[in-house]
Amino acid sequence: MATGLFSDLLVIDCASFIAGPAAATVMSDYGARVIKIEPPVIGDAYRNLFRLRGTPDDIDYFWALESRNKESLALDLRQPEAQTVLQALVRKADVFITNIPFPARERLGVRAQDLRPLNSRLIYASLTPYGEAGPERDRTGFDATVWWARSGLMDMVRATPDLEPAISMPGMGDHPTAMAMYGAIVTALYKRLQTGEGSEVSTSLLSNGLWANGCQVQAALCGYELAKRPQRGERGVLNELYRAADDRQFIISSTNPARDWPLLAKALGHADWLTDPRFETPEARLANGPALVALCDEIFATQPYAHWARILSAGDVTFGIVGSIYDHLSDEQIDANGLLPQVEDSWIRTVDSPFQIAGEGKRAPRMAPDIGQHTRALLEEFGFDAATIEAVTAG
Repeated sequence: MATGLFSDLLVIDCASFIAGPAAATVMSDYGARVIKIEPPVIGDAYRNLFRLRGTPDDIDYFWALESRNKESLALDLRQPEAQTVLQALVRKADVFITNIPFPARERLGVRAQDLRPLNSRLIYASLTPYGEAGPERDRTGFDATVWWARSGLMDMVRATPDLEPAISMPGMGDHPTAMAMYGAIVTALYKRLQTGEGSEVSTSLLSNGLWANGCQVQAALCGYELAKRPQRGERGVLNELYRAADDRQFIISSTNPARDWPLLAKALGHADWLTDPRFETPEARLANGPALVALCDEIFATQPYAHWARILSAGDVTFGIVGSIYDHLSDEQIDANGLLPQVEDSWIRTVDSPFQIAGEGKRAPRMAPDIGQHTRALLEEFGFDAATIEAVTAG
């Protein structure tokens, strides 16, 4: 029997890839029962991403993250028997999540107007690339093409203005979009507590990309012309990337130069810089930025990162390492906060959902299911007769 804050909720995950399914994953962490609907044989198209990347291991790490804790129900929604099963589940469900393109939703009978009449308490959660309206509502898109590229983030995030923009990493925009979807669902559940009625909620990769790039978009809305990314040294010594003797890179960051410049100068053993005419005032430091950064480069290149981490920490300088994903496997801070929990009955760990509620535990993560792993058991549990079960599971 499931336990947790959401243990009384039934969530139907009828979405693919990351953002929609990941919202259901977060709910499952807090105990919700999540039934993943995917096509028979081929399953969610997201399963193919692992194969396309040519990874030679046996664990589909994409699937392991997004589909933990879920039960897989293989349904061909083009078939009438599958529609019967879907409608029976919807009548009992609390949340239905989908990102199926609108034309396909109509063909498959999974529009809000198809399902909400079956259950007045249902939260119908819709994810789209570009939004529910407008000339691009039917376009397909991924976080790379919409959240990252269309939002302007891709254009603006360059090491220097002369470099090509970088391609985003898988899931980089999907996971924050999933949190927006989760927030919409939980808000609708709160509304249901007040009114007794379900809701239709939505979010999009475009809206989340604009939100992620909101500071810059707001500048444009207010009539500002933003400068291109500065060259190294033009950002100022307190907002720059540095390299230690062991080739580890780290970034120093400041929003209060008047306070932080003396801290950095003293940490580096150069209190004399504070009275050096080249660096004494903010204007002088800006004018001589490349020269000052070059001096810091020389100093940082003399010792490994661990040395500078101690020095900068002791000096109250705000900094952060440019981490490798493999650093996380033995990171004391990550371990202390339980951010990579162990999967039940497995040697692997997974990435925890990114918030905690005091007094509310999360379930231990379970391994993601195979295609249709729970189909027969679910059909039997929900009372379907043998003929329907055979029709749904045939082939």
